[in-house]
Amino acid sequence: MAQPKEVAHLVLPTWAGEFDLRVYEGASGDVYLLFVYGEIGDGQDLLVRLHSACLTGDAFGSLRCDCGPQLHLAMRQIVAEGRGALVYAAGHEGRGVGLVPKLKAYMLQDEGHDTVDANRRLGLPVDSRDFSEAVRILQAAGVRSSRLLSNNPAKASALDREGLTVERLVSLQTAPHLRNRRYVRTKQQRMGHRPPGGDPVGDDSQNGGGQAVDATALLGEVGSPAGRPFVVLKYAQTLDGRIATSGGDSKWISGPQERRVSHALRAACDAVLVGAGTVLADDPRLTVRMVPGASPIRVVLDSTLRLPPDAQVFGPDAATIVLTSDASDPGRRAALRDRGVKVEVVAGAPAGVDLAAGLARLRSLGIRCLLVEGGSRVITSALRERLADRVVVAVAPLLLGSGTDAVGDLGAGLVRDGLHLRNQTVHQLGADLMVAADLDWATG
Repeated sequence: MAQPKEVAHLVLPTWAGEFDLRVYEGASGDVYLLFVYGEIGDGQDLLVRLHSACLTGDAFGSLRCDCGPQLHLAMRQIVAEGRGALVYAAGHEGRGVGLVPKLKAYMLQDEGHDTVDANRRLGLPVDSRDFSEAVRILQAAGVRSSRLLSNNPAKASALDREGLTVERLVSLQTAPHLRNRRYVRTKQQRMGHRPPGGDPVGDDSQNGGGQAVDATALLGEVGSPAGRPFVVLKYAQTLDGRIATSGGDSKWISGPQERRVSHALRAACDAVLVGAGTVLADDPRLTVRMVPGASPIRVVLDSTLRLPPDAQVFGPDAATIVLTSDASDPGRRAALRDRGVKVEVVAGAPAGVDLAAGLARLRSLGIRCLLVEGGSRVITSALRERLADRVVVAVAPLLLGSGTDAVGDLGAGLVRDGLHLRNQTVHQLGADLMVAADLDWATG
């Protein structure tokens, strides 16, 4: 096979760092982008990523696959090491079948078929990628052996057959989302990949090791409640039920392992919601940082738009929706919209935004699974109005005495009138315990 032809050479500054970029056209007609960071040197034991193009995931952040987070993680790891190469194979869209056939396969996946069977029903190969041209490009650049950033042993074998030694696979795991959970499991179970989503909760090292955490099991059986998203209440509390001291301090009640799982839970959901009080007290970013994964849409309940404009929740790291009421100033709404913040006016309530109306609006915007992280008033309202489906509570071995209660008055005059939980699971995360369970409204 003819050597791919170099057609462009430049320095490309990226979000991760400055790469030397060479662009090639292969005899197949495919285009390849070779990103090199640092010096290849003797070409031995080089960190290498061979990334198949995924327009929907890489450019638009689709949650149906793990391609975008994998690309970003690979670039970060190459830069952190100080030397490495990434080949972006533009012609490998959809494992080689192309963009339109991939989208047609998505349609079949919406009907219940997994990624393997969807391709087969369309008469398409499960994987038609040819790595020979990519290997020739790496060899021409001086790469002799690699540590391959991939979860796919078949890719390593293909590179070995083409003459590029793979010393070992370096797993490239990202926290799965509910919308790609089946896809990543199919890659593991039917295509022989190493676990793409990382360790299940409770299986990861007591030192917090591993690249990613699969927290999707904590969400249970995610249903489709009428007119609203599936709502999961998540908070960390002390052994005596406090989520903050009497002075409002809440950092950090739980330990780093529990916080990693909490970030993985964010990565698993469409959106994460808090009240304005939580933003004013803690100024959270509400993004995914402690594990590799996609950040959810951030939602804030703010009936009068009292949040300061420099609140971190308005930052550019993720999209933000503010649910407000008619009591808010139209000028402040316009100012937020000018900054790219989506502002939705819904019905008000004595305590602020009508929670049921807000949840209905979120469902109309395509949010199917919502993680509610606080504060106490929002959590209590969701429970009191029966607008939650599941709770995930971390309990830290800590006593505060007076402080902010995790849950306010629910009107239970007798113990038997309390809200009951079912389908409980308990996980030890360092010194903390995490309990996940469904709310049993039939007996509550």
